[in-house]
Amino acid sequence: MMQNAKTRLRRLWPLAVIALGAALGWWWFGHLLNFEALAANREALLALRDANYAATVLGFILAYALIVGFSLPGASIATLTGGFLFATFPGVIFNVLGATLGASAIFLIARSSIGAGFAARLEGAEGMVKRIKDGIDNNQWSMLFLIRLVPAVPFVIANLVPAFLDVPLHRYVISTFFGIMPGALVYTSIGAGLSEVFARGAAPDLGLLFTPAILLPIIGLCALALLPVMLKMVRGERGIG
Repeated sequence: MMQNAKTRLRRLWPLAVIALGAALGWWWFGHLLNFEALAANREALLALRDANYAATVLGFILAYALIVGFSLPGASIATLTGGFLFATFPGVIFNVLGATLGASAIFLIARSSIGAGFAARLEGAEGMVKRIKDGIDNNQWSMLFLIRLVPAVPFVIANLVPAFLDVPLHRYVISTFFGIMPGALVYTSIGAGLSEVFARGAAPDLGLLFTPAILLPIIGLCALALLPVMLKMVRGERGIG
């Protein structure tokens, strides 16, 4: 009994560290993870980039990974910052790398701590979580890409639900890296145009992601991701192996 309790504590301590880090991160840095802070510190950030480009890239990717890993509410600002500092390209690559590293870290921690015993509990879940679970059970690749492409799926849910299921790490990493790229490209391009926005004293229009010109191609990608699931359903109804 005592041994089981110790084993459980050893498995849960990484999650406790994440929770503590998230609380401390929000307490110490929450006031910096917003557009106003980016606007106020833009000259210092540009000077840092110009003084040491490589170190700034590595520091930015690490900071982005920590924001995602600790589930801090600053990923959108981080993506804008990536575009502002490094332009649309290679900024989008730095953004996607940081997000993928952070998501992969929380995936591994969640899976190793509570993932093994949590999958059964998802059977009783409802709404979005249950639909994602059922989709992953039926077709992992398609659902993993879909939950990354659909803007309505919260990033933290897309990070954690696969960790509680039998999803291999390589599938998670690949689907995260490429699945978040369309949305990241849009936000990075907005960030690349922030100099003009700052000059006007305005704020960026993050609703651009939901305009038809952007949303329709993403919907098309979602349809492609769903195609294997639909074919599997049709084959099942027809009794095709």
